[in-house]
Amino acid sequence: MLYINAEEQEKLLNMEEVVDAVAQSLRAYSEGKTDTPLRYVLPFNEDNRYLVMPALSDELKIVGLKTVTVAPNNSKQGKNTIVGSVILSDYETGETLAVLEGSYLTKIRTGAISGVATQYLARNDASTLCVIGTGDQAQGLIEAVLAVRDIKRIQCFNRTYDKAVKFAEMVQQQHKKIEVEVYERIEHAIAGADVIVTATNAQTPVFDQMLAPGVHVNAVGSFKPDMQELPSQLIANADKVVVEAESAALEETGDLLTPISEGKFTANDLHGELGHIVAERLEGRVSDDEITVFKSVGVAIVDIVVANYFYRKKLNA
Repeated sequence: MLYINAEEQEKLLNMEEVVDAVAQSLRAYSEGKTDTPLRYVLPFNEDNRYLVMPALSDELKIVGLKTVTVAPNNSKQGKNTIVGSVILSDYETGETLAVLEGSYLTKIRTGAISGVATQYLARNDASTLCVIGTGDQAQGLIEAVLAVRDIKRIQCFNRTYDKAVKFAEMVQQQHKKIEVEVYERIEHAIAGADVIVTATNAQTPVFDQMLAPGVHVNAVGSFKPDMQELPSQLIANADKVVVEAESAALEETGDLLTPISEGKFTANDLHGELGHIVAERLEGRVSDDEITVFKSVGVAIVDIVVANYFYRKKLNA
């Protein structure tokens, strides 16, 4: 059995390969070729939560389990509040093949899902990326968007300006040919963007202005019913609102539940699942003027596919 830590995963990563693998896992999910139950949450030690997410696919010949522990009081001890791991098992024998550190894997998985969405829903000539929220997930999102579009400029915003500056410096070091700029006002960061990614813990929408025709939005931060990153009017006005898992999205995210409760959107207004677009059962972007939104909540089969990717790369390294 292997243990693959974050540093090893980073060395093994080719984001274009991961985006391709994730696209196929989303297709299998939407075609009903996976068994991916909604995550199960167990409370313990008062404020802590233990999240359990099994998934398997006969089509893809994979089986595994993701676990995440959320311990809000860890920050007082200088420890991470969210830790996790992914257990990959042998499809034939059930034996444990590998345990992978979950934080880096989650960052890459989250980014890759949005990479798939960007590939199918953003304009082909998209060159300016706006990043709202410069925490741990943002780096994976940037790498995935860069894997599928020729981005020449990145515009960053974070409610704590200094964090955005440090993040932008890191991105600039990694991508010297891309222009990276930080903005103190969110409306300035959004202006001129072709692709917008939001990765925040916001309880209320992070912006309120209308978006220009042709913009694509990847929203990954809102994962609870009382969290909302995107304005309800954007969801109502978008030409296409796409999710990776309809059942999970309509149960878990305030980005959809709030506009539904306000009477501005209905479940029937969803364009559909990203996997169906990958499979060409639904149309992706059909014109340069469309405003498209991808709302991600994550599905465990993608974590298992990414874990399998790193495992196979490790064996062949």
